[in-house]
Amino acid sequence: MTGDGDEGRGAPGAEDRRGNAGRVRRLDAETVDRIAAGEMVTRPARVVGELVENALDAGASRVEIAVDGDGTDRIRVADDGRGMARADATRAVERHATSKLAPDGDPVGVESLGFRGEALAAIAEAARLELVTSPGDGVGTRVVVDGTASEGGGVSRSADDAESGAAVEPAGRGRGTTVVVEDLFATRPARRESLAGANAEFSRISGLVADYALANPSVAFALEHDGSTTLSTPGTDRTDALLGVYDRDTASRATTLSASVDLDAGGSSPVSLTVSGVLAYPSVTRATRDHVRVSVNGRPVRNDRLAAAVRDGYGRLLPDGREPVAAVDASLPPARVDPNVHPAKREVGLRDSDAVADAVESVVADALTGADLRRSADVDTDLESALDAVGDEDGSRAGAFADADPIGVFRDLYVLVEAGDELLVIDGHAAHERVNYERLARAFDGDPLPTATLDPPATVSLSTDEAAAAKAHAEELAALGFETEPFGGGTRRLRTVPAPFGRTADADAFRDALGAISGPDGGRGASADVRDDLLADLACHPSLKRGEFDDLGDEKLRHLLDRLGECDRPFACPHGRPTVLSVDEGTFAAGFGRDR
Repeated sequence: MTGDGDEGRGAPGAEDRRGNAGRVRRLDAETVDRIAAGEMVTRPARVVGELVENALDAGASRVEIAVDGDGTDRIRVADDGRGMARADATRAVERHATSKLAPDGDPVGVESLGFRGEALAAIAEAARLELVTSPGDGVGTRVVVDGTASEGGGVSRSADDAESGAAVEPAGRGRGTTVVVEDLFATRPARRESLAGANAEFSRISGLVADYALANPSVAFALEHDGSTTLSTPGTDRTDALLGVYDRDTASRATTLSASVDLDAGGSSPVSLTVSGVLAYPSVTRATRDHVRVSVNGRPVRNDRLAAAVRDGYGRLLPDGREPVAAVDASLPPARVDPNVHPAKREVGLRDSDAVADAVESVVADALTGADLRRSADVDTDLESALDAVGDEDGSRAGAFADADPIGVFRDLYVLVEAGDELLVIDGHAAHERVNYERLARAFDGDPLPTATLDPPATVSLSTDEAAAAKAHAEELAALGFETEPFGGGTRRLRTVPAPFGRTADADAFRDALGAISGPDGGRGASADVRDDLLADLACHPSLKRGEFDDLGDEKLRHLLDRLGECDRPFACPHGRPTVLSVDEGTFAAGFGRDR
């Protein structure tokens, strides 16, 4: 582990490729200038990310992370990877020192995760840092650097090592490294004040650790928050990693993928790409894109092109407006990857980005084609319960489709309706969405919001980052009608739901509310804009979808028309798409060459 002072990743041959990987070196000035953007420590999650990457680079088979509060109090990361000898451990906390680049090395094409160097030095300038490490062949080493000791927040120097400013002494430890970071930003009050609450900061950490666990399934991860374990993966395979991050239901409805593709990169020889990962079936979805996790060579990254390729691989298997749960890694020769395009290393540059994305989409599509994606569930339409009539107080206004008669269903989605001289084609899902949206909107129009108590309460299994977000936004969720309480691990008990969902609420409905509030546009509580977007998403859950219309009889179709006719805006779904298209008799007559 050891902030850029360890011996590189544990891939076979990695040491030989870099040569003399066990020695920590000082970088030359030119290389320092190229990587200087990576030295800023901005929040606790960034500290965790740097230390986890160092653990992976050290060939760890197990990484344990413990966080107190929001992470500024204490962060501890321990691994069983290759430790360091005393000289390397002492030099590892210097600025511009690393084992992952040669003194004049090129950051592009580096094989390690934490190549930037100086991670420990940057952390130590903002906190008190203790490193205990051992290569396993004798007495270990304890190195302490206290960035909170000097008034200006700089590293205090000791007589033990004037170059690194560290206190160094022997210590007992088995093979591996432990780093403890305390009082982060103690001398930087503005940075501390810019952080979110403890639960929100831990949610960032939790999501990041989940990313690394899914990108590196052969490594066992454990995450604790204030003494309670919130995530644990066994380090066996991708399905087990998915189980550790999500839940048994998600893991049981998932398929793995692994394929090698030769890319035509325009050179003399093709570029080898390996695509591997785990895909939840299309019946397991979320409302936001946060659960499409992509990585490159084992490093979690944000790459819109790759994430879109994963979603495109699902194609039309996904319900409208839903997003998949997936973790996909693209493994490329290091020379084809530039990890130096983002200060936090969360983005990478790919020389063959279009070809890689096309290959990822194809591999995902092929994997899903071979999986058993059958769905079986009882359909509950809740269409007998009418909306309040729109119009006169006595309800005398006839619905928009009072004189329309359903005559069939086309492609198990489109309801064909005869209405006078017109043939109406109704998008059944969009129509049902409009009905449910207006039912919700009317129920939510006022204060307090009506809720229904679930007896017994429903249990909802959440991923680690979802559980942290649920705790952080409990008040906002309650304002929207979802009252929950912790039920051990990542499980919460759902006690109440918005009243219109008294019969049809499910875990996905709660997850959508959670995603809307905790996502990039959330955090504003139950404001009008957030609530309106949320209602549009929630309306999708009890709505009929393609594959569920052929089994509806004329009576059910009649109920759908009645409910749609009672809506204020029956001709558009909550997301703005049309619900009804019409073709008049004259169009058919002209097409067949007939007089009307």
